[in-house]
Amino acid sequence: MPSKKEITRKRRHQKIKKVAQGSSERPRLVVFRSNTSTYAQLIDDSNGKTVAAASDMKEKKGSGLEKAKNIGLEIAKKAKEAKVVACVFDRNGYKYHGKVKAVAEGAREGGLKF
Repeated sequence: MPSKKEITRKRRHQKIKKVAQGSSERPRLVVFRSNTSTYAQLIDDSNGKTVAAASDMKEKKGSGLEKAKNIGLEIAKKAKEAKVVACVFDRNGYKYHGKVKAVAEGAREGGLKF
């Protein structure tokens, strides 16, 4: 059974998803944190497709924040390859600090606009 913390995070995420809809010209950049890794995806909600994805599964060294920033840079690089310039940021119900903020800053440094 999910904890109260997880239930409230999912409730916040549903509220965010109503507002942040991704399209083919502005996909939704979603950040997910597990206990061990951080993931980011660019999702086109109108077609139901994932445009690009990145995670820190292969990185062995570095702190969590450094890995998260590298994820942001990697997703921005993959977005440029897919000819995506702008996106809508979806923090997936998490607070905007720590790893979520680092992914966003890395994506901005890589050239994504949101």
